[in-house]
Amino acid sequence: MRTWKIAGINFDHMHMGDLLRQVHEHPRAEVCGICHREMSEGVKYVIEQLKIPPERFFTDYRECMEKTRPDAVILCPATSEHADWVENVAPYGVDLLVEKPFAATLAEADRMIAAVKKTGKRLAINWPLRWYPPHVTAKRLIDEGQIGEVREVHYYDGNRGPLRHGADKVEKVARSTSEKASAWWYRKNSGGGSLLDYLGYGVTLGTWYHGGAAPLDVTAVTWGSPDIEVDEHSITVCRYACGMSKYETRWGTFTDPWTLQPQPKCGFTIVGSRGTIGSYDYEKSIFVQTWDSPEGLFVANDELREPDHAPIAYFLHCLETGTPITGPLSPELCRIGQRIVDSAVLSAANGRTVALVDR
Repeated sequence: MRTWKIAGINFDHMHMGDLLRQVHEHPRAEVCGICHREMSEGVKYVIEQLKIPPERFFTDYRECMEKTRPDAVILCPATSEHADWVENVAPYGVDLLVEKPFAATLAEADRMIAAVKKTGKRLAINWPLRWYPPHVTAKRLIDEGQIGEVREVHYYDGNRGPLRHGADKVEKVARSTSEKASAWWYRKNSGGGSLLDYLGYGVTLGTWYHGGAAPLDVTAVTWGSPDIEVDEHSITVCRYACGMSKYETRWGTFTDPWTLQPQPKCGFTIVGSRGTIGSYDYEKSIFVQTWDSPEGLFVANDELREPDHAPIAYFLHCLETGTPITGPLSPELCRIGQRIVDSAVLSAANGRTVALVDR
Protein backbone atom coordinates (compact mmCIF):
# COMPACT_ATOMS: atom_id res chain seq x y z
CA MET A 1 0.00 0.00 0.00
CA ARG A 2 1.26 3.47 -0.88
CA THR A 3 1.98 6.18 1.63
CA TRP A 4 0.03 9.34 0.83
CA LYS A 5 1.98 12.58 0.96
CA ILE A 6 -0.26 15.32 2.34
CA ALA A 7 0.53 19.03 2.57
CA GLY A 8 -1.35 21.52 4.74
CA ILE A 9 -1.56 24.97 3.19
CA ASN A 10 -2.89 28.09 4.95
CA PHE A 11 -3.53 27.92 8.69
CA ASP A 12 -6.15 30.68 8.96
CA HIS A 13 -8.67 28.17 10.31
CA MET A 14 -7.62 26.45 13.53
CA HIS A 15 -9.01 23.12 12.25
CA MET A 16 -5.83 22.67 10.21
CA GLY A 17 -4.17 21.33 13.34
CA ASP A 18 -6.93 18.75 13.87
CA LEU A 19 -6.74 17.54 10.27
CA LEU A 20 -2.95 17.31 10.20
CA ARG A 21 -3.06 15.30 13.42
CA GLN A 22 -5.27 12.79 11.61
CA VAL A 23 -2.75 12.64 8.76
CA HIS A 24 0.07 12.15 11.26
CA GLU A 25 -1.79 9.27 12.93
CA HIS A 26 -2.90 7.58 9.70
CA PRO A 27 -0.84 4.44 8.96
CA ARG A 28 -0.57 5.23 5.24
CA ALA A 29 -0.11 9.00 5.25
CA GLU A 30 2.53 11.55 6.15
CA VAL A 31 2.67 15.32 6.49
CA CYS A 32 5.16 16.11 3.74
CA GLY A 33 4.92 19.88 4.11
CA ILE A 34 3.06 22.76 5.71
CA CYS A 35 2.74 26.33 4.49
CA HIS A 36 1.55 29.62 5.91
CA ARG A 37 2.51 33.22 5.26
CA GLU A 38 4.30 33.42 8.62
CA MET A 39 5.31 31.33 11.60
CA SER A 40 2.07 31.98 13.47
CA GLU A 41 1.05 30.72 16.88
CA GLY A 42 -1.12 28.06 15.24
CA VAL A 43 1.73 26.86 13.02
CA LYS A 44 4.12 26.66 15.96
CA TYR A 45 1.63 24.60 17.93
CA VAL A 46 1.20 22.07 15.11
CA ILE A 47 4.94 21.79 14.46
CA GLU A 48 5.59 21.13 18.15
CA GLN A 49 2.71 18.71 18.63
CA LEU A 50 3.37 16.65 15.49
CA LYS A 51 7.16 17.05 15.56
CA ILE A 52 7.27 18.27 11.96
CA PRO A 53 10.88 18.84 10.78
CA PRO A 54 11.65 22.55 10.25
CA GLU A 55 12.62 22.00 6.60
CA ARG A 56 9.02 21.01 5.88
CA PHE A 57 7.69 24.48 6.75
CA PHE A 58 7.29 27.01 3.93
CA THR A 59 5.96 30.55 3.61
CA ASP A 60 5.47 30.29 -0.19
CA TYR A 61 2.91 27.73 -1.36
CA ARG A 62 4.65 27.34 -4.74
CA GLU A 63 7.90 26.34 -3.07
CA CYS A 64 5.98 23.98 -0.82
CA MET A 65 4.22 22.31 -3.75
CA GLU A 66 7.32 22.06 -5.92
CA LYS A 67 9.67 20.74 -3.22
CA THR A 68 7.33 18.33 -1.44
CA ARG A 69 5.21 17.16 -4.42
CA PRO A 70 2.18 16.13 -2.35
CA ASP A 71 -0.52 13.74 -3.52
CA ALA A 72 -3.22 15.76 -1.80
CA VAL A 73 -3.54 19.11 -0.06
CA ILE A 74 -5.58 20.30 2.91
CA LEU A 75 -6.65 23.94 2.63
CA CYS A 76 -7.80 26.00 5.64
CA PRO A 77 -7.84 29.65 4.52
CA ALA A 78 -10.19 32.43 5.58
CA THR A 79 -13.63 31.87 4.09
CA SER A 80 -13.38 34.66 1.51
CA GLU A 81 -10.13 33.16 0.15
CA HIS A 82 -11.27 29.59 -0.47
CA ALA A 83 -11.71 30.05 -4.22
CA ASP A 84 -8.38 31.86 -4.62
CA TRP A 85 -6.49 29.10 -2.81
CA VAL A 86 -8.17 26.28 -4.72
CA GLU A 87 -7.27 28.07 -7.96
CA ASN A 88 -3.69 28.48 -6.69
CA VAL A 89 -3.18 24.83 -5.78
CA ALA A 90 -5.42 22.82 -8.13
CA PRO A 91 -3.17 23.32 -11.21
CA TYR A 92 -0.51 21.20 -9.46
CA GLY A 93 -2.76 18.20 -10.11
CA VAL A 94 -3.56 17.26 -6.52
CA ASP A 95 -6.71 16.14 -4.75
CA LEU A 96 -8.07 18.76 -2.37
CA LEU A 97 -9.76 18.65 1.02
CA VAL A 98 -11.06 22.11 1.96
CA GLU A 99 -12.12 22.77 5.53
CA LYS A 100 -15.60 24.18 6.00
CA PRO A 101 -17.38 26.31 5.01
CA PHE A 102 -17.57 25.70 1.27
CA ALA A 103 -17.02 29.34 0.31
CA ALA A 104 -18.13 32.90 1.07
CA THR A 105 -20.43 32.96 -1.98
CA LEU A 106 -21.96 30.59 -4.51
CA ALA A 107 -19.91 32.19 -7.29
CA GLU A 108 -16.72 31.38 -5.39
CA ALA A 109 -17.90 27.81 -4.74
CA ASP A 110 -18.47 27.39 -8.47
CA ARG A 111 -14.95 28.67 -9.14
CA MET A 112 -13.62 25.97 -6.83
CA ILE A 113 -15.60 23.24 -8.57
CA ALA A 114 -14.46 24.44 -12.00
CA ALA A 115 -10.78 24.69 -10.99
CA VAL A 116 -10.66 21.10 -9.74
CA LYS A 117 -12.77 19.74 -12.61
CA LYS A 118 -10.09 20.91 -15.07
CA THR A 119 -7.52 18.64 -13.40
CA GLY A 120 -9.64 15.49 -13.13
CA LYS A 121 -8.88 15.32 -9.42
CA ARG A 122 -11.20 15.22 -6.38
CA LEU A 123 -12.59 18.04 -4.26
CA ALA A 124 -14.07 17.39 -0.81
CA ILE A 125 -15.45 19.88 1.70
CA ASN A 126 -15.04 18.78 5.30
CA TRP A 127 -17.79 19.53 7.82
CA PRO A 128 -16.72 18.23 11.25
CA LEU A 129 -20.36 17.64 12.28
CA ARG A 130 -20.49 14.93 9.62
CA TRP A 131 -18.29 12.78 11.88
CA TYR A 132 -20.32 13.14 15.07
CA PRO A 133 -21.85 9.73 15.89
CA PRO A 134 -25.29 11.09 16.90
CA HIS A 135 -25.74 12.90 13.59
CA VAL A 136 -24.63 9.85 11.59
CA THR A 137 -26.96 7.64 13.62
CA ALA A 138 -29.82 10.06 12.93
CA LYS A 139 -29.14 9.82 9.19
CA ARG A 140 -29.23 6.02 9.33
CA LEU A 141 -32.59 6.01 11.07
CA ILE A 142 -33.96 8.50 8.54
CA ASP A 143 -32.76 6.32 5.65
CA GLU A 144 -34.37 3.28 7.28
CA GLY A 145 -37.71 5.12 7.38
CA GLN A 146 -37.91 5.16 11.18
CA ILE A 147 -39.54 8.62 11.29
CA GLY A 148 -41.14 8.62 7.85
CA GLU A 149 -40.65 11.56 5.48
CA VAL A 150 -38.51 14.37 6.88
CA ARG A 151 -40.62 17.52 7.13
CA GLU A 152 -38.64 19.80 9.45
CA VAL A 153 -35.01 20.20 10.47
CA HIS A 154 -34.28 22.48 13.43
CA TYR A 155 -30.63 23.37 13.98
CA TYR A 156 -28.87 25.41 16.65
CA ASP A 157 -25.08 25.48 16.85
CA GLY A 158 -22.08 27.59 17.65
CA ASN A 159 -19.61 28.20 20.46
CA ARG A 160 -18.47 30.90 22.85
CA GLY A 161 -16.57 32.55 20.00
CA PRO A 162 -13.82 31.65 17.50
CA LEU A 163 -11.07 33.29 19.53
CA ARG A 164 -11.87 31.26 22.65
CA HIS A 165 -10.20 28.06 21.36
CA GLY A 166 -7.54 26.79 18.97
CA ALA A 167 -6.50 23.48 17.39
CA ASP A 168 -7.42 20.40 19.44
CA LYS A 169 -10.05 22.64 21.14
CA VAL A 170 -7.37 24.10 23.41
CA GLU A 171 -9.11 26.83 25.40
CA LYS A 172 -7.87 30.41 25.15
CA VAL A 173 -8.55 33.46 27.29
CA ALA A 174 -11.32 35.86 26.31
CA ARG A 175 -10.23 38.38 23.70
CA SER A 176 -10.75 42.13 23.86
CA THR A 177 -12.63 44.16 21.26
CA SER A 178 -9.33 45.40 19.82
CA GLU A 179 -8.09 41.82 19.39
CA LYS A 180 -11.34 40.89 17.65
CA ALA A 181 -10.82 43.77 15.23
CA SER A 182 -7.51 42.29 14.08
CA ALA A 183 -8.85 38.73 13.57
CA TRP A 184 -10.21 37.68 10.18
CA TRP A 185 -13.16 36.01 11.88
CA TYR A 186 -14.52 39.47 12.74
CA ARG A 187 -13.89 41.12 9.35
CA LYS A 188 -16.72 41.24 6.84
CA ASN A 189 -14.50 41.25 3.76
CA SER A 190 -12.74 38.09 5.00
CA GLY A 191 -15.97 36.13 5.29
CA GLY A 192 -16.31 36.50 9.05
CA GLY A 193 -19.40 36.17 11.21
CA SER A 194 -21.38 33.39 12.82
CA LEU A 195 -23.65 32.95 9.79
CA LEU A 196 -20.82 32.13 7.39
CA ASP A 197 -19.04 30.12 10.09
CA TYR A 198 -21.94 27.90 11.15
CA LEU A 199 -24.96 28.15 8.82
CA GLY A 200 -23.23 25.99 6.22
CA TYR A 201 -23.04 23.18 8.79
CA GLY A 202 -26.76 23.29 9.43
CA VAL A 203 -28.02 23.65 5.88
CA THR A 204 -25.55 21.14 4.42
CA LEU A 205 -26.43 18.43 6.92
CA GLY A 206 -30.02 19.63 6.71
CA THR A 207 -29.94 18.99 2.96
CA TRP A 208 -28.50 15.54 3.73
CA TYR A 209 -31.39 14.85 6.10
CA HIS A 210 -33.89 16.23 3.58
CA GLY A 211 -32.63 13.71 1.02
CA GLY A 212 -31.04 16.38 -1.20
CA ALA A 213 -34.16 18.55 -1.41
CA ALA A 214 -33.67 22.31 -1.72
CA PRO A 215 -35.97 24.94 -0.20
CA LEU A 216 -38.25 27.21 -2.19
CA ASP A 217 -37.35 30.41 -0.36
CA VAL A 218 -35.32 31.71 2.56
CA THR A 219 -35.83 34.31 5.29
CA ALA A 220 -32.95 35.35 7.57
CA VAL A 221 -32.21 37.89 10.27
CA THR A 222 -28.91 38.60 12.03
CA TRP A 223 -27.63 40.39 15.14
CA GLY A 224 -24.19 41.55 16.13
CA SER A 225 -22.56 43.69 18.77
CA PRO A 226 -22.35 47.32 17.56
CA ASP A 227 -18.59 47.42 18.06
CA ILE A 228 -17.87 44.71 15.45
CA GLU A 229 -18.77 44.54 11.75
CA VAL A 230 -20.08 40.96 11.48
CA ASP A 231 -22.99 39.06 12.96
CA GLU A 232 -22.76 36.95 16.10
CA HIS A 233 -26.26 35.47 15.90
CA SER A 234 -28.39 34.49 12.91
CA ILE A 235 -31.72 32.74 12.36
CA THR A 236 -32.65 31.39 8.94
CA VAL A 237 -36.03 29.93 8.02
CA CYS A 238 -36.25 27.78 4.89
CA ARG A 239 -39.61 26.96 3.31
CA TYR A 240 -39.62 23.58 1.56
CA ALA A 241 -42.42 21.89 -0.36
CA CYS A 242 -42.88 19.66 2.71
CA GLY A 243 -42.81 22.39 5.38
CA MET A 244 -40.41 24.77 7.10
CA SER A 245 -37.01 24.26 8.73
CA LYS A 246 -35.04 26.61 10.98
CA TYR A 247 -31.27 27.02 11.16
CA GLU A 248 -29.73 29.15 13.94
CA THR A 249 -26.08 30.11 14.47
CA ARG A 250 -24.53 31.65 17.58
CA TRP A 251 -21.16 32.96 18.64
CA GLY A 252 -21.62 33.49 22.36
CA THR A 253 -23.23 30.29 23.58
CA PHE A 254 -23.20 29.98 27.38
CA THR A 255 -20.67 27.14 27.20
CA ASP A 256 -18.78 25.41 24.38
CA PRO A 257 -20.72 22.27 23.40
CA TRP A 258 -17.59 20.08 23.39
CA THR A 259 -17.09 20.96 27.08
CA LEU A 260 -20.66 21.30 28.38
CA GLN A 261 -23.80 21.49 26.26
CA PRO A 262 -25.31 24.97 26.52
CA GLN A 263 -29.01 25.70 26.43
CA PRO A 264 -30.39 25.64 23.79
CA LYS A 265 -28.50 22.45 23.05
CA CYS A 266 -26.25 22.46 20.00
CA GLY A 267 -27.34 20.00 17.31
CA PHE A 268 -30.45 18.97 15.39
CA THR A 269 -34.08 18.17 15.99
CA ILE A 270 -35.58 16.38 13.00
CA VAL A 271 -39.35 16.03 12.58
CA GLY A 272 -40.75 13.40 10.25
CA SER A 273 -44.22 12.30 9.21
CA ARG A 274 -44.10 9.38 11.68
CA GLY A 275 -41.63 10.43 14.35
CA THR A 276 -38.92 12.77 15.61
CA ILE A 277 -35.18 12.61 16.37
CA GLY A 278 -33.16 14.72 18.80
CA SER A 279 -29.50 14.56 17.78
CA TYR A 280 -27.13 16.75 19.78
CA ASP A 281 -23.40 17.38 19.40
CA TYR A 282 -21.11 15.14 21.47
CA GLU A 283 -23.92 13.22 23.21
CA LYS A 284 -23.73 9.43 23.48
CA SER A 285 -27.25 8.72 22.29
CA ILE A 286 -30.09 10.24 20.32
CA PHE A 287 -33.72 10.55 21.42
CA VAL A 288 -36.35 9.06 19.10
CA GLN A 289 -40.14 9.31 19.12
CA THR A 290 -42.25 7.15 16.79
CA TRP A 291 -45.91 6.24 16.47
CA ASP A 292 -45.08 2.95 18.19
CA SER A 293 -43.17 4.71 21.00
CA PRO A 294 -44.58 8.24 21.32
CA GLU A 295 -43.10 8.51 24.81
CA GLY A 296 -39.68 8.29 23.16
CA LEU A 297 -36.57 6.28 23.84
CA PHE A 298 -32.84 6.82 23.83
CA VAL A 299 -30.94 5.04 21.05
CA ALA A 300 -27.20 4.47 21.48
CA ASN A 301 -25.02 6.05 18.83
CA ASP A 302 -23.67 3.89 16.06
CA GLU A 303 -19.99 3.07 16.36
CA LEU A 304 -18.30 4.79 13.43
CA ARG A 305 -15.89 2.37 11.83
CA GLU A 306 -12.84 2.99 9.68
CA PRO A 307 -12.74 4.50 7.14
CA ASP A 308 -16.14 6.13 7.67
CA HIS A 309 -15.22 7.61 11.03
CA ALA A 310 -13.04 10.65 10.29
CA PRO A 311 -12.40 12.99 7.35
CA ILE A 312 -8.81 12.05 6.49
CA ALA A 313 -9.44 8.29 6.63
CA TYR A 314 -12.59 8.70 4.52
CA PHE A 315 -10.92 11.03 2.00
CA LEU A 316 -7.92 8.73 1.49
CA HIS A 317 -10.21 5.68 1.22
CA CYS A 318 -12.10 7.39 -1.59
CA LEU A 319 -8.84 8.24 -3.36
CA GLU A 320 -7.45 4.71 -2.95
CA THR A 321 -10.58 2.87 -4.08
CA GLY A 322 -12.14 5.31 -6.53
CA THR A 323 -15.22 5.46 -4.31
CA PRO A 324 -17.31 8.60 -4.95
CA ILE A 325 -17.17 11.33 -2.33
CA THR A 326 -20.74 11.50 -1.06
CA GLY A 327 -22.96 13.16 1.52
CA PRO A 328 -21.96 16.44 3.17
CA LEU A 329 -18.41 16.25 1.75
CA SER A 330 -19.57 16.14 -1.87
CA PRO A 331 -19.45 19.45 -3.79
CA GLU A 332 -22.85 18.65 -5.31
CA LEU A 333 -24.64 18.50 -1.95
CA CYS A 334 -22.52 21.32 -0.52
CA ARG A 335 -23.56 23.53 -3.44
CA ILE A 336 -27.19 23.30 -2.34
CA GLY A 337 -26.10 24.35 1.13
CA GLN A 338 -24.14 27.26 -0.33
CA ARG A 339 -27.23 28.39 -2.27
CA ILE A 340 -29.10 28.55 1.03
CA VAL A 341 -26.26 30.48 2.71
CA ASP A 342 -26.16 33.02 -0.15
CA SER A 343 -29.94 33.37 0.06
CA ALA A 344 -29.72 33.94 3.83
CA VAL A 345 -27.09 36.66 3.39
CA LEU A 346 -29.25 38.36 0.75
CA SER A 347 -32.39 38.08 2.87
CA ALA A 348 -30.72 39.51 5.98
CA ALA A 349 -29.24 42.39 4.00
CA ASN A 350 -32.56 43.30 2.39
CA GLY A 351 -34.90 42.51 5.26
CA ARG A 352 -37.19 40.28 3.22
CA THR A 353 -37.84 36.72 2.10
CA VAL A 354 -35.95 35.76 -1.07
CA ALA A 355 -36.28 32.92 -3.57
CA LEU A 356 -33.47 30.38 -3.38
CA VAL A 357 -30.57 31.77 -5.42
CA ASP A 358 -28.73 29.75 -8.05
CA ARG A 359 -26.03 32.10 -9.29
